[in-house]
Amino acid sequence: MDLLNYLNQHFYTKTQLLEKSKISSVDFNQYQQKSMMPAASYLLNIKCDSFFGEHTQASEFYPKAYLSWLADLTTTPNAQTAFEVFSARYKTQLQKLNGFGLFSVDDKFNKNLSNHIKQEWQHFLKGTYGICTQSGLVADIATKELTTSIVNELILNKELSSKKRENLEISINLLDSVTSLFAPHERQNSSRVKLIEYVKNSYFL
Repeated sequence: MDLLNYLNQHFYTKTQLLEKSKISSVDFNQYQQKSMMPAASYLLNIKCDSFFGEHTQASEFYPKAYLSWLADLTTTPNAQTAFEVFSARYKTQLQKLNGFGLFSVDDKFNKNLSNHIKQEWQHFLKGTYGICTQSGLVADIATKELTTSIVNELILNKELSSKKRENLEISINLLDSVTSLFAPHERQNSSRVKLIEYVKNSYFL
C-alpha cells in the first residue's frame, strides 16, 4: 500500500513517538489538551476481515521531527510559553531569510506579523504543517510561508529582471527543500505540483 509505505517512511505512530521520546501517554495527552503539542497529521483506520471476524485499528501518525518539539516541552511550563518559543523561532527564521535578501510585501510579514504567527500556531497545533512541510517544525513553516508569498508575488509577471529571477530561483529552491512530498493520494492537488513544479517548468526549463 503506497499510503502506508509513505507514512511509515516519514512519520512515527503515536506508540513509536512515545517510545522514542520516553514520554508517557498521560503526559503526551496532557500536552495536547493544553494546546502545546500538535494533533496527529494523519489518522489511519485499518479494517481487517479474517476467519475470526472483523477487526478495526486506528493509528495516529506524527512527523518524526516532532521528537525535538516533545523534548522542548519537557522544560516548557505552559501553553503560553510554548507559543512564545514558537513565535521566537518563527521570527528568527524570517530574520535569517531576510538576511539572504528575501522579503515579502505581504502585510502578514510586516505590520500584521503578530497576528500571522498566532494563526500559524493554530495550524501547527492542528497538525496541518506535519502534512505539508518536511519536518512540521517552526523553521520549515516560516520558510514555506515566506517563500510561498515571495514566489506568488514574483510570478505575477512572466518577464523578470535578472535580480528578480535570481530571487525567484532561490525562493523556489528553498520552498522545494521544506515542502513535503505529500501522501500519494494528495500529491496531484498539492502545493508541490501547483506551485513548485509549475514554476520550475515555467521559468527554469
